Amino acid sequence: MSGSRRGHRTGWVLWVVLLVGSASAAPRPEAPVRSRTAPALLPPGTEALPTGQIQALEALLREQLKGRLLAGLSVGVARGDQAWTAGYGLRDIAQRRPATPRTTYRTASISKSFTAMAVMQLVEAGTVGLDDDIQRWVPEFPAKAWPVTVRQLLGHLGGVSHYRDPARENHLTQRMNTSEALALFKDWPLAAEPGTEFVYTSYGFNLLGALIENASGMPYGKYLQEKVFAPAGMTNTALDDVRTRDSHHAVGYRRVNGTLQRSARLDVSSRFAGGGARSTVVDLLAFGRAAMASTLVQPETTRRMQVSMETRDGRLTDYGMGWATYPVRGHYVVAHAGGQPETSTFLMLIPAERLAIALSANVEDQGELLKELASAIAAQLLEGGSRRRPISTEDPVDEVLHEGLYRIFTYGRAFETFHRAGFAAPPEPGDVQAAFAEVSALLSRESLTADPHAALKTLKQAHQPRAGRLFIRVGIHMAEQLAAALGPEALAAYPAEGALRFFEDYLRVCAQTPCAEALQFTPALRADIARLAAPWKTANAEAVRTQTLRAGPELPGALESIQRAFSGAPLHPDFSEEALALAQAPGTSAAQAALLLEWAWQTHPGSIAVLQARAEDFLRRGDAEAAELLYRRALARPLGPEQLSAEKLLARANRSPLAAELLRLSVRLHPSSVALWKALAARERALGNVKPAEAALSQARTLAAPPPPGPSPTVP
Repeated sequence: MSGSRRGHRTGWVLWVVLLVGSASAAPRPEAPVRSRTAPALLPPGTEALPTGQIQALEALLREQLKGRLLAGLSVGVARGDQAWTAGYGLRDIAQRRPATPRTTYRTASISKSFTAMAVMQLVEAGTVGLDDDIQRWVPEFPAKAWPVTVRQLLGHLGGVSHYRDPARENHLTQRMNTSEALALFKDWPLAAEPGTEFVYTSYGFNLLGALIENASGMPYGKYLQEKVFAPAGMTNTALDDVRTRDSHHAVGYRRVNGTLQRSARLDVSSRFAGGGARSTVVDLLAFGRAAMASTLVQPETTRRMQVSMETRDGRLTDYGMGWATYPVRGHYVVAHAGGQPETSTFLMLIPAERLAIALSANVEDQGELLKELASAIAAQLLEGGSRRRPISTEDPVDEVLHEGLYRIFTYGRAFETFHRAGFAAPPEPGDVQAAFAEVSALLSRESLTADPHAALKTLKQAHQPRAGRLFIRVGIHMAEQLAAALGPEALAAYPAEGALRFFEDYLRVCAQTPCAEALQFTPALRADIARLAAPWKTANAEAVRTQTLRAGPELPGALESIQRAFSGAPLHPDFSEEALALAQAPGTSAAQAALLLEWAWQTHPGSIAVLQARAEDFLRRGDAEAAELLYRRALARPLGPEQLSAEKLLARANRSPLAAELLRLSVRLHPSSVALWKALAARERALGNVKPAEAALSQARTLAAPPPPGPSPTVP
């Protein structure tokens, strides 16, 4: 590899030596060992997945879990009437007890989906109205500035606050009844006017738990047991109570300085209806299957629950009734995550594919890992094992253009397949030709070049109701035309092959049908799509998108092969974060780490991750000026303001050995951030730098001070 980017290679190698040296000081976590249970534990009404699929999933989990600091993990997958479950690692480290599919974990916020299902049963029965004021059912909840309805609470639109003091509220140890759990928050003012903002809240679901008790005349736990858990075939699910746990329950852990320590004690009766249950992955699969099959409520209620609510001013919240709802690579996802002391959980459904994935771990704060695992499992089953990667391009205009194309594709395919599977009606198409003209204007090169940051912001809102659901309507029309011309099964290829193939095929179908010129975008946009789509076929070939980078003798050849596929392509799959992570992995040699870093720099010059890594190499060598130039280059990228926000830079500094250097740089990038100045003051004080600490604290106080009052109005 040659060219101007080869400069400072010595610095990269020095960084590699530092990384390898620090990594070798600690033992490398091995992939948690798969536990064996016989016979297989599967949800009711299912049989085992085919052996080939099970072997592929087992290999995937081994690869994904390698080097992860985890205690125990249980995994469940159900597709149609076939299923697979497994356990990895230990549910109890001290006793060396393995995690299995039978292991029970706290479900945390997945409990909200149970609660919502129970509420909607009462709505179907005519007992409760969605627009009832919650005070009708929970009179001990005092009147607020505005009424709060059942519907709003189900979608986190009721304005009820979430935890105000997590350090205290995540250490509540007393067992609480419903009234005591309500007393924790009932007198607080609302955090927002109902209907105006999405305010995620476990306490709001406690109100719904109280409603279930008062409307049904049954204790919350008993109602769930009889009306939700038993009918769904959930035989090992209940409200969590340490007094009734058995030996199958997982011991909870948290990460502390690279080690696993026992979780702090918390009695979850304080958030009984928002995070108070325990379950197994087998039972979570049973619940997910029941939710997709409308076993517990009528199909119309299922559709209502699995469609995003919206704010009064027309913003989708990506949350329906007890479920998050959003598209991922053209799949309509219905999901819920959970996290609290002792546990991390994730339940993901793709109803159009009848796919449910359940993951539970007994280590806190593993939500991102569980989502990554669920995404990889879905890709293995639905996308031929493709790795899900963003795109990389040096041209910021192409980056924004692709983001617009991708969003049209992912919303369009997701909503079309969700509707065709019978789960929801699509939005009204409206004037489709006018919609295509508007998309052409938004994605014109002139519009994108004028201000890529502003253009990206607009494109990210073009699916919203207040934008006329523009991208959803255009994407659905395209997906419908492709399904009509090529057969519905043709849509299955696009999540792996990408938005460009989706657009290319649509334009080809349009030319053959033919369809109206107004429905083919402008000639300029068609030319831009063709320019990107032709080389994308090679850059995103199956051999590339299924490639996993691994240290070893095959690595140089793999990198060379990928680079050949990328040659001449304006954009290509982004391997930069994988390359950087592998370069830092304890098992990677210094030579291969240097190779990976140089390769990432050569092939991903616009990658924010690579620019950050190179900038921090300069910081290690004391060259803050060069580091700042690279950070500003990264900040200028279309996604720079989002990925390098003050909040994200503060989080990065807090976990970096270069904390002081990063904070000094960050306040230059975000000089108005009070949090960054405060963090810098604390860091300088810890280093004994008294005057810099005082200066940083003074700046923080100045920024935090209210502005001086303006001049008094002149009285005539």
